[in-house]
Amino acid sequence: MNFNSDVDIDFPDRQQVLNVIKHIGASIIKDGNKTSHNTGIYVTEIPHDPINNRATIDYHDAEERGYIKLDFLNVGLYSQVRDEKHLTQLMEQEPPWHRLYEKEFCARLSHIGNHYDILLRMPEAVNTIARLAMFLAVIRPAKRHLIGLQWNEVAKTVWEKTDESYSFKMSHSISYSHLVAVHMNLINEEVNQLF
Repeated sequence: MNFNSDVDIDFPDRQQVLNVIKHIGASIIKDGNKTSHNTGIYVTEIPHDPINNRATIDYHDAEERGYIKLDFLNVGLYSQVRDEKHLTQLMEQEPPWHRLYEKEFCARLSHIGNHYDILLRMPEAVNTIARLAMFLAVIRPAKRHLIGLQWNEVAKTVWEKTDESYSFKMSHSISYSHLVAVHMNLINEEVNQLF
């Protein structure tokens, strides 16, 4: 039985974790050449080159063979979070949705900063995690044709998988939306501390 997974784990500095756990780097084939995967690792045995500590099989082939790759991602904004309690507060607090429409505020945000003009093209406000998740999906190449539609129309097809080009899975989009909401609250907290 194959276990297909896509496990992403965010860290303020992934190298600190990689320094203390035994792991093997994942490989990816790009332009016909095998190279290091940017974020993927294996914490179980996998055929690997012991000199480079990198898997000898591409991560797609490894997944088909049942190996589970973990993606350890650097998310620098977590370095601004003081502790777990602070993170919980930031996650539970309603973000200042209206500030998305302030160009300077939006420009500072992880994942959406460069997409302010597209945000303005959406006919309804981004004011919930669900809408933010759909917005993060429609700015990807495979779903750009949904830009400018009402959210109920976007919702009908935004999560359908296509082979055309890059798109977001719903799980990634929801996760990134929570990250953006935390970032919104961090920026707002920073501004409030100044006054």
